[in-house]
Amino acid sequence: MHAVGSGTGADAGTSPPRRRVGRIVLFVLGLAFVLFAADYLRFVYLIEVNENTPPRNADGIVVLTGGPFRIGDALDLLAAGRGRRLLISGVNPLTRSREIASLVPEHQRWFNCCVDLEHSSTNTIGNALETRRWVEGRKFKSLIVVTANFHMPRAMVELAHQLPDVTLVPYAVVSDKAKVETWWENSETARLLFLEYLKYILARVRMVLPSAAA
Repeated sequence: MHAVGSGTGADAGTSPPRRRVGRIVLFVLGLAFVLFAADYLRFVYLIEVNENTPPRNADGIVVLTGGPFRIGDALDLLAAGRGRRLLISGVNPLTRSREIASLVPEHQRWFNCCVDLEHSSTNTIGNALETRRWVEGRKFKSLIVVTANFHMPRAMVELAHQLPDVTLVPYAVVSDKAKVETWWENSETARLLFLEYLKYILARVRMVLPSAAA
């Protein structure tokens, strides 16, 4: 009887500290969730919902392929004198300039003088690396970046990492795939934005890792 009573007392003595640790863990997890949700909402809020004219001209223009309207918008900027030369980054290796030019007949003449195609990159990191080579080869100091509005935050992070001394001017193409202003009403849009947010976070984390410098 005495042995049983002694064991019960020991358990009772250790229970309050365990409860305190449990409450601390729950508090930390709850705080982390709130901060994560707040950062996600900030990310969505910063995505452009309108296509706005770039506030300034630049030496060059780069368009990251992946949407049907991005190249057309980038060529419009080139034709308007917003940049001296255009890089189309991430083009399928089998695609040639004449094939792209045929899709935008009003801009065909620009392909003869001022448009470069880049076939090597297959993702945003590759786009940034190849854009850096293109920019450095031409000694450009400013660049208009054309990509989808939901992709712009991650593209800017990657490009700024590769081109810290180059002024980057975003031109966000509003995508039919993502109705950002009412994202919570469409599960596909919500999923797209959340996945893009996770990629954006991973890109930011990668920038502070020692291997990122390489």
